[in-house]
Amino acid sequence: MNPPQAEQVTLYYREGSSDKVYQCSIEPTGEHFVVNFAFGRRGTTLSTGTKTSSPVDHGTAKKMFEKLVREKTAKGYTPGEQGIPYQHTDKEQRYSGIVPQLLNPIDEAEANRLLNDSGWCMQEKHDGRRVLLMKVGPVISGVNKKGLTIGLPSTIMQSGKGIEGDYILDGEAVGDTLYVFDLLTLNGENLESQPYRTRLLALMNLIAANLARHIQLVHTAFNPKDKALLLGDLRTEEKEGVVFKRLDAPYTPGRPNSGGSQLKHKFYATCSAVVTGINAQRSVEIRLLDQDGWQPAGNVTIPPNQLIPVVGTVVEVRYLYALRESGCLYQPVYLGERNDVEKQECLVSQLKYKPTDKE
Repeated sequence: MNPPQAEQVTLYYREGSSDKVYQCSIEPTGEHFVVNFAFGRRGTTLSTGTKTSSPVDHGTAKKMFEKLVREKTAKGYTPGEQGIPYQHTDKEQRYSGIVPQLLNPIDEAEANRLLNDSGWCMQEKHDGRRVLLMKVGPVISGVNKKGLTIGLPSTIMQSGKGIEGDYILDGEAVGDTLYVFDLLTLNGENLESQPYRTRLLALMNLIAANLARHIQLVHTAFNPKDKALLLGDLRTEEKEGVVFKRLDAPYTPGRPNSGGSQLKHKFYATCSAVVTGINAQRSVEIRLLDQDGWQPAGNVTIPPNQLIPVVGTVVEVRYLYALRESGCLYQPVYLGERNDVEKQECLVSQLKYKPTDKE
């Protein structure tokens, strides 16, 4: 028999000017459990509280948790990962048969070289989730980076339905908006073998011809001067990074072992790690995998407006650099859970080490 597990749910309510979030969780404390909640307007620091003045057994906690969820859903709240209405499909988590082209990272020296190479364009790297948006007739669905069908915010789905014809768009979902940068198929024609400049032009024309408020075209810089200006603006605005794409290259699904025709350069380091322990003061222990097993990567504090992830969850963490001797992250910042990354992908080899520690 499996031991009782922690649980959590995020509910939303959006109507008129109201845009509210309610989070509820069962969290372990020793051999018992507490039921905590957080609420407030989406995008703000949430107010927090607890329904348990002292820890209770799992059965009692479960009843309290389910009562809270029933009360909120009766008032019109519904589940949503980011406080946005989600439109789901009965085919969720099935393999779609398509996967996106994934990017390898480059360092600053290589990024500077590509700035001056007119054969490569540059775009902002949005800090979201990779999504392929696929429309066939009246049916529209999302596909994640693993090729699995997923639910998406209803805002994106409705905007997608408003675009005429059948298509597969490639983009990055941030909140309730999909930022698109590639077009793989259009009205039955496969464009993957076409050069990126051709696919990008077709995408620009498609978006320009349709009013899709929650599907936005990613800004592209082509010449060295414009790329340098865009890079400077994105650094000033503390964005995640940039992407370089070779204009004459076809679309190649999957990730190459090294290099490739699409490359990313982040302004700060991030890694996916597995939660292996819950500490006091809203902190969790994280670990990464290497040939010798799971290695400690330190601790990261969970912000008060987010639920504490349970042990075994894959999370995304931003950090300045890693210390080679200890493997711990320096200045870690919790970004959220990753449901599109497997535990086996949380490798020590992801880490960017402090420059003075390099061998």
